[in-house]
Order: sequence, then C-alpha cells, then structure tokens
Amino acid sequence: MSTIDNIALSLVIIGALNWGCIGLFGFDVIAAIFGGQLATISRVIYALVGIAGLWCITLLFKEKVPRHASRID
Repeated sequence: MSTIDNIALSLVIIGALNWGCIGLFGFDVIAAIFGGQLATISRVIYALVGIAGLWCITLLFKEKVPRHASRID
C-alpha cells in the first residue's frame, strides 16, 4: 500500500473510533479535544476523515498482489 493509502486508512480508523464513542457513550472525542463540533479545526478533521473514507473506496478495487509470491513449478 502507498503512503496515501496508509494515511487515508488511519484517518478512517480515527473516524470510526470517534463514531463508536458517539454511538456507545454519546461523546464526540474530536469535538472535545478541539473545542466543539463547529470549531474550525474540528470541521477540518471531519472533512479530512470524509475525504479519506472516499479514498478508501478505491482500496476495494485495487488488485491484490501478494508481497512474497513464490512460484512452485
């Protein structure tokens, strides 16, 4: 996987954990850390997580090639 794939996947995981906290505990971690849901930095993070989610859709359609493929003849 490329660097951008890893960054996107990390952001999606952060978003998923945040949504898990909202669903289970009613607590928005990003909003708590950065000053509320409408704070500029929170909105930037939410937007980045959304864009990362869109990017990760492309990962579903990438051809999977094993790293250590060996031929047995």
